[in-house]
Amino acid sequence: MTGFRTLSSGLRALQPAAFGADPSGERLARIRRSPHFKDGVFQNPGGNTNLRPSGGAMRGMGKSYLDKEQRALRAPDGTLPVHATTLADLARPAATGLRLTWMGHSSVLAEIDGHRVLFDPVWGERCSPFPFAGPKRLHPVPLPIAALGPVDVVVISHDHYDHLDMPTIKALADTDTLFAVPLGVGAHLEHWGVSADRLRELDWHEETEVGGLTLTATPARHFCGRGLRNTQHTLWASWVVAGDEHRIYHSGDTGYFEGFKDIGAAHGPFDATMIQIGAYSEFWPDIHMTPEEGMRAHLDLQGGRPHGVLLPIHWGTFNLALHPWAEPGEWTADEGEAAGQAVATPRPGEPFEPGGDLTTVPWWRPFGGTIDHPWRTPKPVETEATEPKPTTAPAELDLANER
Repeated sequence: MTGFRTLSSGLRALQPAAFGADPSGERLARIRRSPHFKDGVFQNPGGNTNLRPSGGAMRGMGKSYLDKEQRALRAPDGTLPVHATTLADLARPAATGLRLTWMGHSSVLAEIDGHRVLFDPVWGERCSPFPFAGPKRLHPVPLPIAALGPVDVVVISHDHYDHLDMPTIKALADTDTLFAVPLGVGAHLEHWGVSADRLRELDWHEETEVGGLTLTATPARHFCGRGLRNTQHTLWASWVVAGDEHRIYHSGDTGYFEGFKDIGAAHGPFDATMIQIGAYSEFWPDIHMTPEEGMRAHLDLQGGRPHGVLLPIHWGTFNLALHPWAEPGEWTADEGEAAGQAVATPRPGEPFEPGGDLTTVPWWRPFGGTIDHPWRTPKPVETEATEPKPTTAPAELDLANER
């Protein structure tokens, strides 16, 4: 047995640092006491079903992945543009008290009631444990991490590589920021140099105070894991952040579930929601949301009616699924139009205030991102008695495929 332990210890020593660390000691004891931990793993709302594709689904997925026509749609025509965010942009106080800057994928800087919250910061070139392999950025980061200025709290939704990036965490470990993370995720951060006294590690429905903000970890339907083994010993969460005047919600990664209504009833309505609407597939329907499901989740969070602003996240930065790269943005804008719900579609790095003018330009279309809308009712044929409506789209975006 001693020989086996020595071999196991040696293999762990060879693992990349980006794998992080498994929870142990009091952290592991706390995990085991969680009401959401059962049979040795964290449980989803409704149970841990269909978290990964079956063997048959994997074969279908492989066929779709290799299809040349479909593959061509999964990447833009050229490098995507970003807004030239500057320190001056972020130094000006938000006129309405709430400003959001989507940095790409699920990374969002939220300036709320005089405080600065950074969600799921990923500044790495690849979302992978290795610098030479794995999904690569479709656009550059809008600005260096050091140019963000002081951040009061970094919020992590779960420990997958496209949400928890070791190089970014190490860069932030040298600052004074606090970190709010789901139960168990603190083990990774401590392994990378974040001191325990700067961690706020929460189970679902627990909250912590940071300055004048209240942060609450709320349920999500997903899974976890970074290493060769997926032990389900780190929790995943969505997050509510409430200030003196504003409330916001970040979904992290999640499948649709009825719990959005409960979160909305307990903590909403929200001035803005940041909702995952990308990397969905029929092969993993229970862990990521489609644009239609994302809109449904937003409305559930708002008590069943249009309210606030929806910011689509988890799309346009990394190619993580089989759908066309721009489909999530296009279809979410379409869902917003159908529901009468405000949807913001800023370029990565473009600040906006949910209480002010929204950026809604379909910036993705000139880069091979024009997506058909086959389900929409055809527009009536224009006659002499029906004057065409004037377009308000910029000339460069007034494309033949306008919806």
